[in-house]
Amino acid sequence: MGSERLSAAHAADMEILVRRGMTKGYELFSLLTPPAYVAFVLMRKGKTHFTVNRLLRATWVGGAVGCAEGGVFEYIRSSRASEATVKNRRMQHAYDTASLRADDHSTIGAILFAVLTPAILWKRASTVNLVLGGAGIGSAIGLLTHCGRTVAGDIAPDAQIPEIPIASS
Repeated sequence: MGSERLSAAHAADMEILVRRGMTKGYELFSLLTPPAYVAFVLMRKGKTHFTVNRLLRATWVGGAVGCAEGGVFEYIRSSRASEATVKNRRMQHAYDTASLRADDHSTIGAILFAVLTPAILWKRASTVNLVLGGAGIGSAIGLLTHCGRTVAGDIAPDAQIPEIPIASS
């Protein structure tokens, strides 16, 4: 877009897509970070250096990195696209029930594990790592739950995208 000013609608659509990109980045990195961290520690340093505190810290830091990376990626992608393309993508994502269901499962898992992890592992890690790391692990478990339900045959219903007449000015 360069020197052109973005219209208010285009800026709002970009904001929605960037927030969605941040959510998807958090979900993905929360899913990938714990197994990657465990494999790294076990291969590099051995079992003696593995602690719950470090695993939880790696999980929430990985989720934060994924959130930032997803937002930057989506911002760059949306800022280089035309206004019609961005609007079309936003409408497609707004009515993507499978993605919305995955986000719901991920959010429910994050809230549940942000509360359960400190209750179960109170003496094994710092409070910040317990809450934030528990949320990251819960987000990953919620995403896996969504994938499991989809594989088992509980597929989200398709939503009809309404046709919006475009006023000519």
